Amino acid sequence: MTETTAPISPEQTKKTPKSGVTNLFQTKWINANLVFFLYVALLGVLYIAYGHWTDKTNRSISNVQIELKDLQYQYKTVKSEVMKKSEEGEVVKAASPLGLHISNEVPKRLQTAQQEK
Repeated sequence: MTETTAPISPEQTKKTPKSGVTNLFQTKWINANLVFFLYVALLGVLYIAYGHWTDKTNRSISNVQIELKDLQYQYKTVKSEVMKKSEEGEVVKAASPLGLHISNEVPKRLQTAQQEK
């Protein structure tokens, strides 16, 4: 048995429209929207760069805060040492090897010619 084939009409020879997904990735459409793709890629790169920059800034701020606390501790330590050394007893101990001592006499008041009037 031989099968007979019907003649193909010109309407049947035309390509059927492709599905939406394959139509989406046609080169004409991609070329038409290339500027938009580049714009979106640039925004993505800028977004990532901004994230890295903020992380770096936060680390820098954290390091400065740690350094500030260390300097505050040093300041408080030095201040307390100065207050301790400026007490009268400590000053007397430091001055005694130099031959200085506290006088037991009451200081005399000097008068100038203008004060006598």
